[in-house]
Formats: sequence, C-alpha cells, structure tokens
Amino acid sequence: MPVASVIIAAFAILAASTAFSMVGIGGGVIYVPILLALGMSIHDAVTTSLFVILGTSISAFIRYSQRSYVDWKLALVIEPPTFVMAFIGGLVANYIDALALKMVFAAALVLVSFFMVRDIVERESIPVRRWGYWQRTLGDSNYMVRLPWLMPITTIAGFMAGMIGISGGVFKVPAMVLLGSVPVRIAIGTSALMVGFTAIAGLCGHIVGGSFDILIALPLAAAAFVGGWLGSGLSIQTRTGLLRRLFAVLLLFIAIWLIVSELVGEFVMWP
Repeated sequence: MPVASVIIAAFAILAASTAFSMVGIGGGVIYVPILLALGMSIHDAVTTSLFVILGTSISAFIRYSQRSYVDWKLALVIEPPTFVMAFIGGLVANYIDALALKMVFAAALVLVSFFMVRDIVERESIPVRRWGYWQRTLGDSNYMVRLPWLMPITTIAGFMAGMIGISGGVFKVPAMVLLGSVPVRIAIGTSALMVGFTAIAGLCGHIVGGSFDILIALPLAAAAFVGGWLGSGLSIQTRTGLLRRLFAVLLLFIAIWLIVSELVGEFVMWP
C-alpha cells in the first residue's frame, strides 16, 4: 500500500475508532471497508483490521477500567471459548475465496446494523438460585448473569470476529445486557477487554495461514489507540442512541456497496 494511502487510512481510522468506541464497538466493521476502498485485498484487510482493533481495545479498556466499568471475572469466564473460536475463525478465513469472504462480511454488516438500530434496554436483575446463574457485584451494581445463554452467543461472535476481522463487541454488549442484566456501561467496558483478546486470537489464526505487513498495521493501530481513548472518554458523557442509528444506516450502505461492487465487477468481466 502506498504511503499516501496509509496516511489516508490512518486519519479515517482515527475518526472511525473515535466514533465507534463511543458505542462500545471495536471498529472492525468500518476498518475493513476503509482498507478495501484503498486497494487492500480482503484477506489482508481482515488481518490488518484485527491488529488495528487491538489499539482501540487497549485504550478503551484503560479508560473504562479507571472508572471501574470492567468486570474482570465475567470476562475471564466467558472469553476463553471465544478466544479459541476466534483463532479457528482466523484459520478458516485463509481457505475461503475472496469473493465469498466479502459476501460474508457484507452479510455480517447487515446483521450488525440490526443490532445497532435497536435500543439496548437494561433489565432489573432478580436474584435466583439456579445452575448456571451467576450473581455479580461491581461497585454499586448487582446483576445476574445467565451463563448457559450468554456463552454460546459470545463464542459464535468470537468465530465471526476472527474470520472477518471485526471486534464482536456489537454482539457481546447486547448479549451481556439482555442475558446478564449487566449495566450498559459495564458491558461496554468489559467488552473492550474481551475484544482485545478476541482480536489477538483471530490475528494469530490469519497469520498462521497467510501474510501480515506490520509496517502498515502499526501506524493504523496507533491511530486507533488515540481514537479509542477519545471515544471511550466521550462515551461516558454522551447519550449514544442517535449515533448508533446513524452508524446502522452507514453500515447498510457499506454492505450494499460491497455487494454491488462485486456484482458489477463480475458483470463487466463476463465474456
């Protein structure tokens, strides 16, 4: 990738990571399209995106942990299977055709936009003594996590994240809030920690079966770190409902662009 393209990508990722970290998402859903638009192949874009997500995750995690919004024990319980599946997803992606991987990514954007357009409503937690139900306390918050419901969703999210280069936070945050009665801020903070590990696992899976240009990825990750720091600080002070809806529309347009660009390309190349 030319130096000028790397600079453009860095500024675009800075803006995207600032905006998306405000709503608890690592930004991979927009990092990959940015890299594709600048000429990077889908496999290289996915691998680079996973490394860039680390920058967003680390800075956002530091911010949220300073405010006691990270449930370490919950993350340590539900992240291990997610980590393993993210690695497997990264491996599997190396054997998927570029066109098919783009279509999977476009379908994921449509699904992500659905989750983003819906309001995440916190539910009152009712203590129960039942297998798989875990009573958690963090600061002044008390909530009941239903692990048998939560862990399959986060595990599937890990596979998808590793395969197509997204953070998985858009699935993990609603799952924690709706199935665990976890307060939204704690869910976002805990997700910031988890998506970093998920990104590492997916990145390793891609590197095992493919290539990775660290010289391109490093400046982009630095831009994402700054954006994640700014966005997570703004998130604490901002109501993000409208922002989520705007992002949902943006992601739908990106999904349409990916599909149409591939269809037009196939039509043009048809003899």
